[in-house]
Amino acid sequence: MIPIEAICMKPIHKFTSEEQHELGDCRYATHLQYKVTKIDSEERTMIDIQLVELEEPYHKAYTASEDDWELYSRIAPQGYSLGAYIGTSLVGVVIAEEVKWNNTVLIWHFQVAEDYRRMSVGRQLMEELVRLAEGNGIRAINLETQNTNVNAIRFYRKCGFEIEGIDLSYYTNDDVFDGEVAIFMKRKIKIRATGQGLM
Repeated sequence: MIPIEAICMKPIHKFTSEEQHELGDCRYATHLQYKVTKIDSEERTMIDIQLVELEEPYHKAYTASEDDWELYSRIAPQGYSLGAYIGTSLVGVVIAEEVKWNNTVLIWHFQVAEDYRRMSVGRQLMEELVRLAEGNGIRAINLETQNTNVNAIRFYRKCGFEIEGIDLSYYTNDDVFDGEVAIFMKRKIKIRATGQGLM
């Protein structure tokens, strides 16, 4: 584990493809997934998720689109985007947006460089975002992941997030059949009764 004092958290006001290249590819492989099942009747609707082992490993890779880069450039200056640095090297990033109508922050991108995972970088990055949001009176932080990204769900749970929503057709009309379903998670924040925001 990297000593806390070795990791420097800094606000970032832009996030470029060059910095993404420095962090490395967004990808994961897993032998597990949360199987999603829906039971629907007039009297009751139930959506169940159960951790199961896959017969074959599932591989996922994601490349940011032009729309993503435009989004990042728009929301990074809001002040809820952070970089984790060791020396001058960027080893982690969170790109997040304030959603004013419901007083929340939405995480669009969260990544730690592969060589620095399981070294407390991600946890410190998330804790810094929570402190920032709390100081500005934000009531909750939201994010979206997938039922196939079991390690991410476990990490977010350790950071205080809970599963609060499932969308059975968020990506395509065949998400349940294809096996990749959107999972929405939330960390609620106790709003301070007094004090001024940090921003």
